[in-house]
Amino acid sequence: MSVTTATVLAARIARTACVPGSFELADGRVLNGYFDEYTMASDPELLHDVADAMAPLVPEDTDVLAGVALGGIPLVVALSAVTGLPAAFLRHQPKRHGSKRQIEGARVDGRRVTLVDDVVRSGRQFLAMARRLRIAGAPVSHALCVLERPSGGRLLLEDHRISLRRLLTEADLATPGTAAGKNTERS
Repeated sequence: MSVTTATVLAARIARTACVPGSFELADGRVLNGYFDEYTMASDPELLHDVADAMAPLVPEDTDVLAGVALGGIPLVVALSAVTGLPAAFLRHQPKRHGSKRQIEGARVDGRRVTLVDDVVRSGRQFLAMARRLRIAGAPVSHALCVLERPSGGRLLLEDHRISLRRLLTEADLATPGTAAGKNTERS
């Protein structure tokens, strides 16, 4: 993707998905702005363009793409459609009824799985899903995200032999006239 195309896509994502305001994370940290992946995913043209831009980031040895619920699910479906790779869907907890599965969709055992999610902050969510996939017999050594926040996630994943590839950083979204320039975390 050319620099101009990447800049235009980043600006479109920022206009659509960056929301100003104070937002508290589950760990108590507060964001002075929020990346709303659902507004990005609900725009079919933008979601397709994001998947097109992410496709070259998919490692060549990937057998299955696995989306982390909930933000990674629309991304993994779009990325699967663009790349032709099968998709799996990861629940935070096993389903309490029916199949009682935590991993749905494509078979993962013995297949090289690349994790997909919208945002990476601490990396703990990716790590928990990688552990679950590894228990299920899937080698996991790569993860993809749309937005990487500078909160230590990359280092945590590297400590567990998972390389992170990202489409954008907060700096990429901080274009004039968007709310993204205000997306900074504070404790």
